[in-house]
Amino acid sequence: MRRLLIRPGAIGDCILSLPALEYLAADYTEVWVPGAVAPIIRFADRVRSLSSTGLDLLGVPDVEPPQHAIAALAQFDSIISWYGTNRSEFRAEVGRLGLPFQFFDALPREPKSVHAADYFLRQVGGDGPAVPRIPCPRSNGGFATIHPFSGGAGKNWPLDRFQYVAKHLNIPVRWCAGPEEALPDAIRFDDLYKLALWLASARLYIGNDSGITHLAAAVGTPVVAIFGPSDPAVWGPRGERVRVLGGRGRWSDADEALASAAELLGDVG
Repeated sequence: MRRLLIRPGAIGDCILSLPALEYLAADYTEVWVPGAVAPIIRFADRVRSLSSTGLDLLGVPDVEPPQHAIAALAQFDSIISWYGTNRSEFRAEVGRLGLPFQFFDALPREPKSVHAADYFLRQVGGDGPAVPRIPCPRSNGGFATIHPFSGGAGKNWPLDRFQYVAKHLNIPVRWCAGPEEALPDAIRFDDLYKLALWLASARLYIGNDSGITHLAAAVGTPVVAIFGPSDPAVWGPRGERVRVLGGRGRWSDADEALASAAELLGDVG
């Protein structure tokens, strides 16, 4: 069985989909995801960036269907896609071509109380609780890392609260940021798997409701996740050493976050 898995979405969405993707692994498994996410897909036989496939041009009116995309899709016995569910013209085109697509919703629907990772796994016939894992070696680098950003400003805890927590930690703090995020002296990685390896060497991670927070949890780093408007019952990172604070419109205060860090570290003053 040759199977293709197509998963668009932000970093966190893709990480929460990992248990479902791994559940679907076949004799040969290829995964198409956003380019930034590709390095952390470790179980597949091949991983391609969605932008390299020409998939987005299928079904576009007055655009010649890209033959390289059709030829690539035709190699598979099964295609499970979270891409194109809401694109009727795309679904019509792959149906016309006789391609073996099965579509799923890319975001959870009702009931809202179901965690997204469980929702995605149940879509494909699996059973939770689903805990995303990204295999990489753990080590103790003796530092805490803080990533004070997310995919939207409305999900960001105030920077001064992160700074307060950092000041009261009894271990060195290294700040982390993405390539486009403004934070002086922050550590940055262009490759998400290299970032995962670095996060796996931290004794503690503190961050917002973000893809990087899910990444830290997935490599086994102790995590304090600060939520505001989002519902952590649906979108919270998962792991044995994860503490999620706030959410559903409530923000944590700095002392609450510091207490959670103390619980995880055991040496916060």
